[in-house]
Amino acid sequence: MTRKKIIWTIVIILLTILAAFIYWRYFFVFAEGTKAGLLNTFQKKGVLFKTYEGKIIQSGFRANVQSNEFEFSVTSESVAEQLLRNSGREVELHYKRYFGTLPWRGMQSYIVDSVYEVRGAGGESIISPK
Repeated sequence: MTRKKIIWTIVIILLTILAAFIYWRYFFVFAEGTKAGLLNTFQKKGVLFKTYEGKIIQSGFRANVQSNEFEFSVTSESVAEQLLRNSGREVELHYKRYFGTLPWRGMQSYIVDSVYEVRGAGGESIISPK
């Protein structure tokens, strides 16, 4: 093998490893699931990339009353519109979790891609499950 061929082989192997790492870090879906809770805040924010960011409060009971916060980002305009209209209500959301964040995708590694259910103050269902 010539020296030039060895260098090209090493460069191709390094580029393949780099591409695999970028895919695994930013595009591989690590986890998928649902979370339910009270939609506390939902806003569009950012300096260079304006993204939708939200937070739901999940209630939990142990020795004392404790609540957990679930912070998430939304990429879909239709999902963002649903959440903007239903702030302060009980929601059930479907999410995907990635290892890393991308500026145009949002500030959180949890990306909500659909709303399963929205319940009003009286417990009635506003958006029924799919």
